[in-house]
Amino acid sequence: MTWAAWLCAGSGLFSDVPQGFWRKLQWVVFIRFERMAEAVALKTAVQDPEEVSQLVEHLFRHEAGKMVATLTKIFGIEHLTLAEDVVQEALARALQTWPFYGVPKNPSAWIMRASRNLALDVVRRRKVFQTKQAEIIRLMDRETGAADEAIFSEEEIRDDRLRLMFVCCHPAIPEDAQVALALKTLCGFGITEISRAFLTTDAAITKRITRAKQKIRQARIPFEIPSGEELVQRLESVLQSLYLLFNEGYKASTGDNLVRADLCDEAIRLGELLVQHPAGNQPKTHALLALMLLNASRIPTRVDSEGNLLRLKEQDRTRWDQLIISRGMFHFAQSAAGDELSEYHLQAGIAACHCTAKDYESTDWRQILSLYDRLTEFDQSPVVALNRAVAFAKIHGPQAGIAAVAAIRSSRRLKSYYLLYAVLGEFESQLNHKKAAAEHFRRSFELAETKSERAFLLKRLQCCVDGGT
Repeated sequence: MTWAAWLCAGSGLFSDVPQGFWRKLQWVVFIRFERMAEAVALKTAVQDPEEVSQLVEHLFRHEAGKMVATLTKIFGIEHLTLAEDVVQEALARALQTWPFYGVPKNPSAWIMRASRNLALDVVRRRKVFQTKQAEIIRLMDRETGAADEAIFSEEEIRDDRLRLMFVCCHPAIPEDAQVALALKTLCGFGITEISRAFLTTDAAITKRITRAKQKIRQARIPFEIPSGEELVQRLESVLQSLYLLFNEGYKASTGDNLVRADLCDEAIRLGELLVQHPAGNQPKTHALLALMLLNASRIPTRVDSEGNLLRLKEQDRTRWDQLIISRGMFHFAQSAAGDELSEYHLQAGIAACHCTAKDYESTDWRQILSLYDRLTEFDQSPVVALNRAVAFAKIHGPQAGIAAVAAIRSSRRLKSYYLLYAVLGEFESQLNHKKAAAEHFRRSFELAETKSERAFLLKRLQCCVDGGT
């Protein structure tokens, strides 16, 4: 008797097992042995589970958000969690089957098709969809010529993702929850990844996302790209979310790594998606995308091979990514359309000054200071004022820089900001005031949270104590 026949026949040893459970067990084991038999017969189909796992992880990051957005449009935004569950189950099935059958020619299409089939099963089973079951099935039940062809067009998927982006950034949703929700639904980030990126606990992030989804249901936020004045208001929230997402990746708030390139990549990817649509094809969107690209071009040189922080003057400019700089300059040129000037324009201008200087000594600090002067008109935060003080000192000297720091309004908000003391330490060190510099570096070291920055500050402190430079 074959294993399959034995399973179908059952066994008296399990006569007291409920029949429903027994059938399920039979089916699970039968499928597993069928897969093993086929894998043995077609050895070329078997793939290393680790390789499959890496591929599925990549797909989860880059494809899950697309499918979640499309299913959300079909199910209704109130069933966002269900859409996420369906896509997650499809990816789990890929992990189970691909090691036996091999990776399909078009993995993304396979995931989409599996998600669609699972979604159809859910719709047919759940009573909550009874009133619009026929319409939902009609929207999803599409057949294509081949199994490896996509069910939904790229244009459909792109528009659905933009709609979901605008939902995540609705003003009714608290700002701290907007980015977390976007990371979860659009970027495929896990709860732990998000909590680590934003210095909080898994429970806090889960609560934020849960409350955000409740707000979506309560406020009956439509699954659409807004227009008119509502578009202007909502676009500001979308851009701010992308800006915060990129900044957290470019300079992580805590942890062993100074840079989280995955966060930067996601912010850029969503920004590019935004500028490709008429609703997002605005000068300030191009300015933000230019800012992110120009800064991202320098990421490979921000730390050395051991993860130690490198200052701008210490970075190897030959390793700056010229292709990314070119893309950034293209969007910077696009941002000049019309008369609009935003803080993203000014920050992109500062980044462009750094990227176009052939070496550190050639940096146009006067132009950078001019841009910071304008930026303070838009953003009066003490952090911007501190950055301006650095540019001011490059032109007028470290003593003038110290005076500029002392003149910052709302300086009390900087008292717990480690970079305040790092900047003052550099100014005092340049004036050869080693004792004062050491005190500032010591305080900065105490407040810094990333491993690479603490190592850098400790080195600067030691130089002051030892009398070095």
